[in-house]
Amino acid sequence: MSEDTREAAAPDVFDPRRYATGPPYAAYRELRDHRSVSWQAEPAVLGWPAGPGFWAVTRHADVVGVLKDAGTFSSAVGATQIRDPDPADLPFIRRMMLNQDPAAAGAPGGGGADKDHGRLRRLVSRAFTPGRVERFEAQARERARALLRAARDGAEDGVCDLVAAVTDDYALLNLTDLLGVPPADRGLLLEWTERVIAYQDPDEPPALGPDGRPVNPRSPAMLAEMFAYAQELAAHKRERPGDDLMTALAHGGLGDAELEMFFFLLTVAGNDTVRAAAPGGFLALAHHPDEYVRLTEGQVSVDGAVEELLRWHPPVLSFRRTALRDTVLAGRPIAAGDKVVVFHASANRDERVFTDPDRLDLARTPNPHVSFGDGPHVCLGAHFARLQLRVLHEEALRVLPRTEAAGPPRRLVSNFINGVKALPLRVS
Repeated sequence: MSEDTREAAAPDVFDPRRYATGPPYAAYRELRDHRSVSWQAEPAVLGWPAGPGFWAVTRHADVVGVLKDAGTFSSAVGATQIRDPDPADLPFIRRMMLNQDPAAAGAPGGGGADKDHGRLRRLVSRAFTPGRVERFEAQARERARALLRAARDGAEDGVCDLVAAVTDDYALLNLTDLLGVPPADRGLLLEWTERVIAYQDPDEPPALGPDGRPVNPRSPAMLAEMFAYAQELAAHKRERPGDDLMTALAHGGLGDAELEMFFFLLTVAGNDTVRAAAPGGFLALAHHPDEYVRLTEGQVSVDGAVEELLRWHPPVLSFRRTALRDTVLAGRPIAAGDKVVVFHASANRDERVFTDPDRLDLARTPNPHVSFGDGPHVCLGAHFARLQLRVLHEEALRVLPRTEAAGPPRRLVSNFINGVKALPLRVS
């Protein structure tokens, strides 16, 4: 059998429609066992044109290796989504920290190392002062308690949609508190997030260009409204500073483009990480009642439970890199310019790292999941995502001592975000 034929037979983990019922874990396992770095076709689906294809990286060690090696696998050359951006949009997209390479990486041929990457990460890190973190936790706890109680008390026949009743508002309102967005403007952030994240989902309205065809929701034209708002909010914070992240950024010496891209990154990633992880965690617990009992009885810690729930339901399924030079990965020759896509959800179920990985074990230790990535682009907001998830589960133990699934979840159609659009739970 020729190599081309073998690759053609590799399980497809690209098609977003495969994720409508959850990540394709059986396909991931077959790839890990037999084609741990496999070539994937990139056909036209859901109105999007065909692409050149990419290498799917599915084992934990290789995923971590790619994420840590920015000198070989670039975030800047082709950005970080599987689909290729319009070349005309690349300079714009590279303004975002996520689509830059650290200065030590180097990137022959353009794209490349950006001395600003470290500076921008340090700026945001300094904005998270201990006092701000403490106040944020108190606000998040009060919000979690109020939302959970309202969901429980308002449940019709004891059943509520936890996404609509709790987790969407919890993630969004925590983010807007952190940023300092006025209450009247908070719906805008949800609208912008859904436009960017849900672009693959046929149930969601697509972003359309002037010709009526789908366009990349991350293109400059589609983000103009968000960027204009970011500048207005920053100007307001310069005149009326508050104890929030936008005040820190507005006084941090950022250029206009840097500030706009920071606002975009914080709005979308800051919202959707928790928005995807929170219902996924409750879904896992509803399907594993014995584990929930261990949690309610204090047999396992909430911190440890959060880590296992993140392993089980990673908010981000995949990230793309581009090879800067010819290399070899898991015995496969990778050519300069090839797309290389790491699958976090597969790495988190790798039997080579996790004992009995298809079993939810809230006491699992060690637990080196890659749900927040690794290397120079490890999620900058991971600490705050963990904090929000811990607080939400701590309050749920008090308010919802028993939950069970009351129907199947409705999932986001996406090969990027592991989203849950609806989660019916029996909560009383």
